[in-house]
Amino acid sequence: MSDAHRHAEEHAHDGPHEGPIKTPKQLVWAVAASFIVPIIVIIMLTQFVATGEQEAAGTNALEAEAVAKRIQPVSSVEVKDVNDVATLKNGEQVYQAQCSACHASGAAGAPKFGDEAAWGPRIKQGFETLLNSALKGKGSMGAQGGGDFSDLEIARAVVYMANKGGAKFDEPKAPAAAASAAQ
Repeated sequence: MSDAHRHAEEHAHDGPHEGPIKTPKQLVWAVAASFIVPIIVIIMLTQFVATGEQEAAGTNALEAEAVAKRIQPVSSVEVKDVNDVATLKNGEQVYQAQCSACHASGAAGAPKFGDEAAWGPRIKQGFETLLNSALKGKGSMGAQGGGDFSDLEIARAVVYMANKGGAKFDEPKAPAAAASAAQ
């Protein structure tokens, strides 16, 4: 074999298996760059973010009102006294505030207010079934229990709507009023 042919054969075997790094010095530079470049990028990003206006001493950032606004609770819990008859809403008030959105127009399959044909089959199931559907939700209607109104107020609204649809349910009494009526 000639030298040219042997030389070509040696390079044919080396070509497809070689990478861009051919010497140990290039390997050291590649490894160093793979650590240094991300660190430089992170430092540059933190400097970019930190260059914005910062509130400090001498501004209103440390005033009591500004601090209170920043640390205010995300939500609050309001505990209602179910026995407080003065604040309980009647059926009509709850209907106007909560139920009329769907029951006034019949939206999402809700029986329309005062429609005896639509309320008839529901009334035959009884008050407890209607109340359970209102509190836990049914079909497109979401659960009303645990919402803005107490279970007693929702029960009053159910009685109000059912009675306007042909039922003759008695309005539920507040627990204190029911206890005093029993005595």
